[in-house]
Amino acid sequence: MRRNHFIAAAAICLALIVYATLSRLSGRPALMGHAEAYWVVVIERFSAYGLLGFLMSFLLPGRVKLACTFVIAVAVGLELLQSLVPDRDPQFIDVLQKTAGGTVGVLLAQTILAFLPRPPS
Repeated sequence: MRRNHFIAAAAICLALIVYATLSRLSGRPALMGHAEAYWVVVIERFSAYGLLGFLMSFLLPGRVKLACTFVIAVAVGLELLQSLVPDRDPQFIDVLQKTAGGTVGVLLAQTILAFLPRPPS
């Protein structure tokens, strides 16, 4: 049953990331209004992808490369799709921030999983 919860949480997280990335600027959710500082946006990106990486890592225990590859593919793919939205501008630094957050999330979850007791075989 726990796995279903992780699947639902990861799907919701991914859906919110897709919406925030591909929506127009006027419809994009913001923490502190539409005139938020750049560092707030960086923290939002890093945190969102960190959570996605964390959840994916729990769905794929022991598969660090696969979880990292998924998060990086989502970040790159969505940034490329963002070029199709008229008022959005894809940038390489955004991809770096997102992939860093996702990778940190994966590594944090893998560290936690290493210390959890394993079920008997």
